[in-house]
Amino acid sequence: MPVARPVQKNVKPDNAAPPAEELRKEELQPPPPPLMEERATVVDACIAELRSAGAVVKVTERIDPKNGCGIARPVTVSRLTPDIEIVPEATLRCETALQLQRWTREAIVPATKAAMPDKRLVGLDQASAYVCRNRNGAPNGKISEHAFGNAIDIAAFAFSDGSQLAIAPREEDASTEGALQRAAVATACLYFTTVLDPGSDAAHETHLHLDVKKRANGYRYCW
Repeated sequence: MPVARPVQKNVKPDNAAPPAEELRKEELQPPPPPLMEERATVVDACIAELRSAGAVVKVTERIDPKNGCGIARPVTVSRLTPDIEIVPEATLRCETALQLQRWTREAIVPATKAAMPDKRLVGLDQASAYVCRNRNGAPNGKISEHAFGNAIDIAAFAFSDGSQLAIAPREEDASTEGALQRAAVATACLYFTTVLDPGSDAAHETHLHLDVKKRANGYRYCW
């Protein structure tokens, strides 16, 4: 009696080539955008302005394009002023660092003084500066502004008495802390072109996303 043999169903060898349809999809993917070049004179002027206000800035090596990410002339900032540090230090485009310094000095310091006269702002805790990833860390989709050095996420404000104001949903928080966070969000849109806070979506419940992405007609996205 002949022995019945099991029927193999569509077994694909390990070294099999991808189907033509998958290859066509790969070919249709647009190439990563070229790295945005910046004039040395512009970056030098930016660094000089940062340092004139007491920032501690290091000029770091070019971050060459990788998967569409990179910064032509990155800087690493550990202090925005002699009294205000960034923890951990942040690698960014200089324009992003300068707007962060301006916002902190011109808006957050006075707001803290008004809200908490017995405290001083001494630090910003950042959750993300330059990192090569997609938006919200998704496996697919558009590249994040973090991947170009255009963005920073602020997770908390640190004060002179050792306390912190951690970013959290505070739209209906009637406390001084709630008012201070809402003031921070409102003023941030005067300095950054994108501001996302815990009211934006679940991905931003624990930080403020701030970036300097350029849009047509000077449009700003503040949510």
